[in-house]
Amino acid sequence: MIFEITEQSDKVHANVGGRLDTPAAVKAQQEIGPLLENADKEITLDCEKLEYISSSGLRLFLTIRKEAASKGGKVVIEHINDEIRKVFMMTGFFNLFEIR
Repeated sequence: MIFEITEQSDKVHANVGGRLDTPAAVKAQQEIGPLLENADKEITLDCEKLEYISSSGLRLFLTIRKEAASKGGKVVIEHINDEIRKVFMMTGFFNLFEIR
C-alpha cells in the first residue's frame, strides 16, 4: 500500500496506491494525521495507483471526509480505475465525494 502526503499552502495531496485492504487501512489510519490536521483545505486523494479498496479503506475515506466537512474543507478523489469506480457506484460514494 502506498500512502504519500504532500502539503501545499492551500491544498493537501495524497497519493494512494496498491491494495487498501483491512491491514493497509489500519496502517494508513496512523498516517493520515496531516490530512486531518489540514482538513480545512482542499484534500485531493489521487487514486491512480489504487488497485483495490475494502470496506475498511472506504471507512478511511469517510473519516477524512467527515473531518473536512467539520472544518469547512473539501475532499476530491482523482483517477479511480474502473473497478474502484464500480465499488464507489455500489456504495454511494459518488454522492459523497467530488470525483474527477
